[in-house]
Amino acid sequence: MTEPTEITAGDELVSPATGRPLTKRGEATRRKLLEAAEAVFADLGYHEASIVKITERAGVALGTFYLYFDSKQTIFESLVIDLNSRVRHSMSEAMADASDRIEAERLGFEGFFRFTAAHPALYRVVREAEFVSPATLRIHYERIVEGYRAGLRAAQAEGDIDPTLDAEVAAWALMGAGELIGMRYLLWERDAEGDPPAQIDAAVLDGMTRFIGNALRPHTAANAGSKEEDHG
Repeated sequence: MTEPTEITAGDELVSPATGRPLTKRGEATRRKLLEAAEAVFADLGYHEASIVKITERAGVALGTFYLYFDSKQTIFESLVIDLNSRVRHSMSEAMADASDRIEAERLGFEGFFRFTAAHPALYRVVREAEFVSPATLRIHYERIVEGYRAGLRAAQAEGDIDPTLDAEVAAWALMGAGELIGMRYLLWERDAEGDPPAQIDAAVLDGMTRFIGNALRPHTAANAGSKEEDHG
């Protein structure tokens, strides 16, 4: 299986039908199709979704679809990459004014949870990618980890977090924790009317931040060593 690729020319998106860069109007139509695909895949799942349903929801002609995507799988893979780009942007933007790494973690997860609350399709689409396009699933996670790992290493260099941590392992562990917290407290949570929360509960975020702080702070490893010596 080959890795999925976005059709681009430099930083420009290219029509698979014409091979030419998209105009501003073309980019707007492509965005409309991706937004429709997000809703359709979230409501119906990959196998029940169809190009006809996507174009009907987008309000564009069926033939127009093929100016931007050549199959249902192509738009699905493009949607995964698009959601990935937007959730990473939400996290980075939220972390911009953090004073230290622990605050950056809290703010970054706030950005992630805010995006998840607004785009619950992220979970269903990413999970279906495991079966529809495993290569795209891997791209999704690796792109998140790439930035995460770099941020942790920078914090280690500044003495902000435990320098003995493996930044790669820590990045995967923290990403996994955030994904499951979002699933439990955003996707599964419902109020008396059966509606999901518009944002994550502050107490949940507080508990998560404390957990992350205990895991990342420099004193954690030293304390663990002292306790082992006390019981030795």
